[in-house]
Amino acid sequence: MTKIKNWLLLMAVLIITEVNGRPTKMILTDTTRITEVSQELLMAAKLEEATDSLTEILKNLPVTSLGQLSTDSEKKAFWINIYNAFTQILLSKDANKYQKRNSFFGNKQITIAQTKLSLDDIEHGILRHSKIKWSLGYFDKIFPGKFERENRVKKVDYRIHFSLNCGAKSCPPVAFYRAEGLEKQLDQATKSYLKGESNYNKENNIIYLPAIMGWFRRDFGGKKKMIALLRIIGIIPQDQKPTIHFKKYDWDLFLKNYQTT
Repeated sequence: MTKIKNWLLLMAVLIITEVNGRPTKMILTDTTRITEVSQELLMAAKLEEATDSLTEILKNLPVTSLGQLSTDSEKKAFWINIYNAFTQILLSKDANKYQKRNSFFGNKQITIAQTKLSLDDIEHGILRHSKIKWSLGYFDKIFPGKFERENRVKKVDYRIHFSLNCGAKSCPPVAFYRAEGLEKQLDQATKSYLKGESNYNKENNIIYLPAIMGWFRRDFGGKKKMIALLRIIGIIPQDQKPTIHFKKYDWDLFLKNYQTT
């Protein structure tokens, strides 16, 4: 009976809640609506509007509602938006947090569906299928928690690394992701970031790649798969197999880096 009362109360709250002056009606059995909450939050962050009503909705979601994100596309769209939105919100409130980045990414300062999460939980636990953060992508967590197991993607997608913005200058720009058309969006994000951040030295046959590809190299399938990807995108000639060097990451704080097109 208590669970039923809580559910009815939450539904009432969601129906009458106004988001930035606009009445909103969130139907929790509709996966598109759940993803739209994440999009609304990201838009509010971009426009520097109040986000408290949206974060309250996300905080009080029944845990079971996230189970409606049944496909990897739905999960990726939702959690990428959540990660990018909270990064902007948290650092806009207190940029000094970025001086201790390990704590910033590791502290559980986000509540989704009554569960406290860190940015690392979202990135490495949910979006990277329970990978150990600093293992180059080769090792999984031995005992991931129940929430993580139930909500993580089924398969690691290297393209998420070109969609997540952690607030640094070397990060890709923030875009608004949707489950519908997500494949095209992630392909475009990958192509744009690599073309902008990769440098090919034709004379010495060396390719300088973004640091994130070195940090998570197993996500990309190793260096051979990286070379294949670069050929497909057209960054290196089809008949070349250059030596790979990874660039340094620019950790200077750079907020409000939103995709313009």
